Amino acid sequence: MQNLFQHAKSCFLLANPDEKVALTYDAAGLWQSQQLDWREGEEPELLNQPGRLDKPEIVLPRDLKKRNPKSETGRAALIHSLAHIELTAINLAWDAIYRYRDMPKAYYDDWVQCAREEAGHFMMLRDRLREMGFDYGSFPAHNELWKMAVSTSGDLMDRMGIIHRVFEARALDVVPNTLKKFEQLNDTSMVKVLTEICNDEIGHVDSGTRWFRYRCEQAHLDPDETFFRLLEKYMNSPLAGPFNHEARLRCGFSQNELDYLESHSRERASAGKR
Repeated sequence: MQNLFQHAKSCFLLANPDEKVALTYDAAGLWQSQQLDWREGEEPELLNQPGRLDKPEIVLPRDLKKRNPKSETGRAALIHSLAHIELTAINLAWDAIYRYRDMPKAYYDDWVQCAREEAGHFMMLRDRLREMGFDYGSFPAHNELWKMAVSTSGDLMDRMGIIHRVFEARALDVVPNTLKKFEQLNDTSMVKVLTEICNDEIGHVDSGTRWFRYRCEQAHLDPDETFFRLLEKYMNSPLAGPFNHEARLRCGFSQNELDYLESHSRERASAGKR
């Protein structure tokens, strides 16, 4: 029987996005048909950089130009930034599988499904870029999401808590507003794509919450207090609102966590006005 972890490594290291997506679909199909073993495998190597091509150019966030969706180029740049996030999310899912061993089968079920869905998101966004005369790599991008993935890689609890409950959960807050912008532009193709992404991201953040709390339970830690501690450890400042309470509650956030986020967001806003 073939090994899930070897497939995860291969997907992670592939540089060509089309090949990465194709192998992701193949691996997900093998997993769903129970043709991949997950109980054994070689010790994971320390892989901190996924395969990538020379394009897009990676720059600091401050060096990215503002993306005004009212212009064709600005709209394409916005779609490109979303595509870059989705490609990074494919790597994150396979890394979560390859890096962390001895987890229940349900854990690997969740992240194989996530990898497959993120691959679909990337291709839908890339297809839209191509329809507009652009492609993935046409604009620069930043790599802050992956940098944080490396920073949190030493502990599955930290990875789940920060990458999926902070960074990925941010999509629950901002994508609905982005969706409205494309509705105003009568871009029905992007409205359809973003609606599907919104629906799938709820499941991904829910998976992050589930396995974050699984680790907290194993360590006899209070999940809310642990989440607050991780925010202080990894985030330079409180998260800025607004927060999508309805979606976050569906993903397993507690009301206590939402109250904490809102309170610290107001403190951040007040400090910025002084």
